[in-house]
Amino acid sequence: MKNNIILALIVISFTSCKQSTFPDQSLLTIDSIDYHGFGANIDTQSLMTMSDLANAYAVMSPMDTVYGKVRGEIKEVCSKKGCWMTLDMGSGNNIMVRFKDYGFFMPLDAEGSVIVRGKAYVSETSIDDLKHYAEDAGASEQAIEAIVSPEKTYSFEADGALLVI
Repeated sequence: MKNNIILALIVISFTSCKQSTFPDQSLLTIDSIDYHGFGANIDTQSLMTMSDLANAYAVMSPMDTVYGKVRGEIKEVCSKKGCWMTLDMGSGNNIMVRFKDYGFFMPLDAEGSVIVRGKAYVSETSIDDLKHYAEDAGASEQAIEAIVSPEKTYSFEADGALLVI
């Protein structure tokens, strides 16, 4: 029994000393451009343009999906873990990018150009949910009552990403 306890303590001490790094982060050079890779291995071939993706989103309903790769500019990254980011789609619209099964995270200070591969879809937030979120955020009664239509969110679930260095 004493040996089992000692063995367990040794195993715990070795596994708790790992340094925290971004999983699957690798340095790649493709077509003379340096990237940090995250998640699944992806390449830069067959990229959709942001305009193509915007056109696809325009005709999608909440149950539709489009699979592909797109290059975009990072607008914002989750400041706590890097577990999501938004990409500029143009025309004042953003794409909310999350990472499949929380399999990887982006650096908290990520900025610039990124290529993501995965599933694009549209989600819709109901009026009741929007009012609830506004109430939770401390919005005024007038602001809450001004919510009269559901909100369409352009979403993307990425299984891999290439961040331009």
